[in-house]
Amino acid sequence: MAQSRLSLIHTNRSPESRAPPMASPALSGTHHRLLLPCFLRRLPRPRSRSCSRLRLDACHADTLLSSSGAQGPPGPAACSSASSAGGFSDWLLTNGLPPGKVAILERPVPCSRGGKDRPLHFVAAGQDLEAGDVAFEVPMSLVVTLERVLGDESVAELLTTNKLSELACLALYLMYEKKQGRDSLWYPYIKELDRQRGRGQLAVESPLLWTESELDYLNGSPMRDEVVVRDEGIRREYNELDTLWFMAGSLFKQYPFDVPTEAFPFEIFKQAFVAVQSCVVHLQKVSLARRFALVPLGPPLLTYKSNCKAMLTAVDGSVRLLVDRPYKAGEPIIVWCGPQPNSRLLLNYGFVDEDNPYDRIAIEASLNTEDPQYQEKRMVAQRNGKLAIQKFQVGLSIPFSYLVESRMC
Repeated sequence: MAQSRLSLIHTNRSPESRAPPMASPALSGTHHRLLLPCFLRRLPRPRSRSCSRLRLDACHADTLLSSSGAQGPPGPAACSSASSAGGFSDWLLTNGLPPGKVAILERPVPCSRGGKDRPLHFVAAGQDLEAGDVAFEVPMSLVVTLERVLGDESVAELLTTNKLSELACLALYLMYEKKQGRDSLWYPYIKELDRQRGRGQLAVESPLLWTESELDYLNGSPMRDEVVVRDEGIRREYNELDTLWFMAGSLFKQYPFDVPTEAFPFEIFKQAFVAVQSCVVHLQKVSLARRFALVPLGPPLLTYKSNCKAMLTAVDGSVRLLVDRPYKAGEPIIVWCGPQPNSRLLLNYGFVDEDNPYDRIAIEASLNTEDPQYQEKRMVAQRNGKLAIQKFQVGLSIPFSYLVESRMC
């Protein structure tokens, strides 16, 4: 197949053509599927394959390059699904995304269901980059925050400091917007989130969407209990959605006849919640109503790593990404996922990081009550501010306090 690159540089576009289209408040006459992702689909367990089939080779390059930037090597061969990334990129550029230095590439899903899974998109360097380069900059007009959803910062603070989280508010908004179909300003972005289906860079869903038989793999691990607790929390938030709808005047005005718990079953909301959870960005040094944001070109299109320093930051009315390392054209762009252990990464994003310096396991050490010196040891522990039973979070380095306690035991 011939080498090609799909260029999305629009140098001759008039200012009027860049004006963002207005989203119609009226609902489309055709009701679309309300899932985000589209429906609950399971990935079978991967079978053994040859190394050549597991390569994450990009099969399509959709560039968002500056016309003056140095071009990298020729892009990968275009695939038949080129229009899917092209529509998303065209939407970004049409609605004010400045030309950057990245490209949207595709990689095959290694554990596809009989070949029916479409390749996942990811953001890669569109040209060679150096540490400190601005990879891209997304204007706040293309970022979804509570300020946009609820229209009033005081309402946002009231809701999120009580029973509802930012994630629940953002999930509800996207479900309503998806119901509008192509009439929604966010239709291309929602379509891209549907494609990703809340899957991380390993193409695996969060355990929150696993079947009971798949959750059996977590038996004996604290992770199983964490999944149950998170699931119960999502259900509590679902039961409070009607309160959000009544209190938020902007939502009530746009969707006056769609009571949330009547319009969306719990399973649909749960999948939307997990999808939002996998791609939400925690911005620093912004108001509460902008703290949690959905950023096009952000995760899950970006690759998370625990030992990375690059972060999405809010700067002068936009969200910007400065890379922390050099890249060759075509390499995935990596960002920091925060100080999270692998259990949290798996629950939130569906992947684990083998080089995670923040990974921890809980170890409990207790004095033996049948030890003849039990009382003496207990008194020594109390004098040093310790209990007879101590819990330790053990990571790559073992805490000295654990070594002391274990010798007493």
